[in-house]
Amino acid sequence: MQQAGIGDRVTVHYIGTLDNGRIFDSRDEDAPLVLTLGKGEVFPALEEQIVGMKVGQVRNILLSAEQAYGPRLKENMLTLKRDRFPAGRALQVGQKLSLEFGGRSERLMLITRIEGDDVTLDGNHALAGCDLTFALRLVAID
Repeated sequence: MQQAGIGDRVTVHYIGTLDNGRIFDSRDEDAPLVLTLGKGEVFPALEEQIVGMKVGQVRNILLSAEQAYGPRLKENMLTLKRDRFPAGRALQVGQKLSLEFGGRSERLMLITRIEGDDVTLDGNHALAGCDLTFALRLVAID
């Protein structure tokens, strides 16, 4: 039976969970994940675990935070004064904002705290610092 290898286009179904059992993502027959191994379309550590699998094979794959979205970094946190935002713009905790840095790059930031005139923003990915488990099934190799 054929094994998945670098360069193969594969179709997988999975349920992704966190340590507490919460599902963060899933892909099934209605919306499978289709990727080409070796193209860097998913985390390298996940891709490495798919290589060598056979169609129909099921595998539980644990990725550490470092292998996934990385650790939560303090340098991705930013506190700005309220007057740095457009006047009249409503701000609330949980709101996502796209901020431009130095006219070069935009970054999606989450408001995590508003205290007095200080607005704290978090630029870490929502799953940064989390270990991820994928209950994955290889459905097809093309």
